[in-house]
Amino acid sequence: MGTRRKSRELAMQALFCMDMLKNESTELMDQLREMLKLAPEMERFYMTLIQGVLENKSRIDAVIEQNSSNWKISRMGCVDRNVLRIAAFELLFCPDIPPKVSINEAVDIGKLYGTDESGAFINGILDSILRHQIADNPNDRLSRSAQMTGLNNPKNS
Repeated sequence: MGTRRKSRELAMQALFCMDMLKNESTELMDQLREMLKLAPEMERFYMTLIQGVLENKSRIDAVIEQNSSNWKISRMGCVDRNVLRIAAFELLFCPDIPPKVSINEAVDIGKLYGTDESGAFINGILDSILRHQIADNPNDRLSRSAQMTGLNNPKNS
């Protein structure tokens, strides 16, 4: 399993934990990170995903809801919701990651940790985001990335 794949899985688990506890504090994020004792490269991507999702959660959740058929984010399963948040973050804010990679990884993680329907559910929403948010506004993705506070820059991690 690749480093980024494992980072995505661990980020989903951390976001799941924070979601269930209704606690997005820096203290909890640091405790979870320290508990894992990740290699530096893995930790950088893991933290990029968690911080990126938390800092942009309202925008990410709005995009997910806009692209799901009558599903409120609060009604989605916790695994599906957090897998979608990570992948939507990548689609919207990480132009260095090919969209198909983000989608395929999310579908695989959803199948592994979610329900029998998770893979298709996640794929459908992310495909819609790709078609409606990214394909229609490719420059918007790059400008959002530029607005990030250096999360993708390893020097700032």
